[in-house]
Amino acid sequence: MYKLSETVRSTHNQDGAIVLDVRQGQIFNLNFVGSRILELIKSGSTESAIVDQISREFNVSPDLAENDVRGFLQSLKECHLVEEHKPSVV
Repeated sequence: MYKLSETVRSTHNQDGAIVLDVRQGQIFNLNFVGSRILELIKSGSTESAIVDQISREFNVSPDLAENDVRGFLQSLKECHLVEEHKPSVV
């Protein structure tokens, strides 16, 4: 599971998203699919739930969605925009 870094701010529109990392002072521009993935991360979706949702919403095969989502999540991690998050068990 992933969570957005505490220093990240974003705004979304019909074309995608603009993402600002306050700590690094960097701005990123995401297309509509990237924006949707970021919204799903914010809502607490797991990686597999994100893959399923992207596959359905954009009418692509689950294999293609999984490959693209994984690559995108890796890019977000490398840019320090998301962190891996393990929910605490109570």
